[in-house]
Amino acid sequence: MSDYTHGHADAVLASHRWRTAENSAAYLLPHLTPQTRLLDIGSGPGTITADLARRVAHVTAVEQTPDALALTTAEIERQGLKGVEGVVGDIHGLPFADDTFDVVHAHQVLQHVADPVAALREMRRVCRPGGLVAARDADHATFAWWPADPVLDRWLELIRVVHQRTTGDPDAGRRLLAWAHEAGFTDVTPTVTAWCFGTPAERDYWGGMWERRILESAITDRILDAGLADRAELEAISAAWRRWVEDPDGWFMVPNGEILARA
Repeated sequence: MSDYTHGHADAVLASHRWRTAENSAAYLLPHLTPQTRLLDIGSGPGTITADLARRVAHVTAVEQTPDALALTTAEIERQGLKGVEGVVGDIHGLPFADDTFDVVHAHQVLQHVADPVAALREMRRVCRPGGLVAARDADHATFAWWPADPVLDRWLELIRVVHQRTTGDPDAGRRLLAWAHEAGFTDVTPTVTAWCFGTPAERDYWGGMWERRILESAITDRILDAGLADRAELEAISAAWRRWVEDPDGWFMVPNGEILARA
């Protein structure tokens, strides 16, 4: 099973609910049709899932716990969408027959799983021959921001260490192509797109979210329980994020690796 590093606290969900198909799956959208049967793995709060559902014939959303899946279901019901079903399952052993879907999609998932190569093999197994397996993951080591701040350097160090200690690879974005090749794909298109936060509203969203998230999420407990930092240091990191939000020169980039792999 995978172990989601950040958990599902309100500050985490605030980040995930900002995501749309347009800002998080643009590389996939040209390949969708009204006839597409799509599997969305790690659907979370369902905002990307809902956007995809408007473009295809049917979406099956997968989460690894009933509570996580309930977040997806609530968003789909809130938007009044049809043609979406939810299933609890593990990406390492998906509960579907071979060749079930036209597209199998996972956004910010492979960085959190115990065995991303096995996961990609499973994604390929349930995708029909000639269909597409699509994955997009951040590359934490290449995050960049301005102004420089050693406290935010420490923030990223802590995030990466906790991620590695939990399950997965915080720099998954750069490894997607290699993982796909290891999983047996031979026709793979790798791309990179980035989220960029620089306007006042964008800074308030991104920095304000991390101002809370470093103090109010599962990652907080993981840091404290492992003795990687104390509460005072986390408070200092939270304050650094507030300074960044209020700086008119504040800018942040999150690079994301992407693959479209032909099954």
